[in-house]
Amino acid sequence: MKSRLFQKLTQGLLSATLVLAAYGSVAEPLPFADIHIHWKWNQKELTTPAQAIDILQENNIGLAVVTGTPPELALELRDAAPDIVIPIYGIYRIPGEWSMWHRDETLIERVRSALESGDYRGIGEVHLIGGFISDWKNPIIRDLFELAAEFDVPVLIHTEFSRANYTLGLCQAHPKTRFLWAHAGSMLKPSEVERVLEGCPNVAAELSARDPWRHRGNLISDSEGRLLPEWRELLLKYSDRFMVGSDPVWPVEQLNPWDEPDSGWQELHRFVDFHRSWLATLPEDKAAAIRWDNAIRFFR
Repeated sequence: MKSRLFQKLTQGLLSATLVLAAYGSVAEPLPFADIHIHWKWNQKELTTPAQAIDILQENNIGLAVVTGTPPELALELRDAAPDIVIPIYGIYRIPGEWSMWHRDETLIERVRSALESGDYRGIGEVHLIGGFISDWKNPIIRDLFELAAEFDVPVLIHTEFSRANYTLGLCQAHPKTRFLWAHAGSMLKPSEVERVLEGCPNVAAELSARDPWRHRGNLISDSEGRLLPEWRELLLKYSDRFMVGSDPVWPVEQLNPWDEPDSGWQELHRFVDFHRSWLATLPEDKAAAIRWDNAIRFFR
């Protein structure tokens, strides 16, 4: 009697263990490629490099594309986790440079030097915003894009205009340059995003900041986190051209403050979880491409 009872208890415990193990494997988040991460001097006031790497690992981020402000900060995280971090050369060094970098006559020389070092695998984030920087024919902007083509590295560009015409113009003028389009054009609607993807095969789009906390005027999902129909259709059609990123800055309503600490790394999980939520509603192969495969191919 005792033997049979012991056998039943053992079998029950084994079954429970197998169920828990199976559940754990399902619950484990899939590897995530975060292709838009900042590592800024005012983020270091709250987060050490070691803590930043821990945060990446806690969120199962297997590839992190990092831009530094100033640029050399990206190498700190690369040195701390070379198997995870891909540094790209951030062009900003001082407050306000995002709005006047196109007048810096030393820019091309220092970007060339950075790329020749072999330390950086791309350029950006580069802001091209109406009212501040509106002429992509500017010789410094033109030479920056040509430099990226020469070294075959992508340029992470942030354009912010009401229509896609501006982005279409610059990507068609530089067909040999690989562009990574930040925030899928910021406030642009899906139809305008599609115009760029149709007209420029050298453009890949990423969806950082397309979350409930930013770009609230044109969200990609509803209040339940489900993709809106027009966005779902676009992502399925161009699933080989989209990637995801966190763009961890916080509070999000502040415009790149230099005089206050930035706690964005402590909030990185909320941005990644948002993307994981809508990715889970796509067919598995499409979701895998956007979440991981496209970034691996694009950067490696």
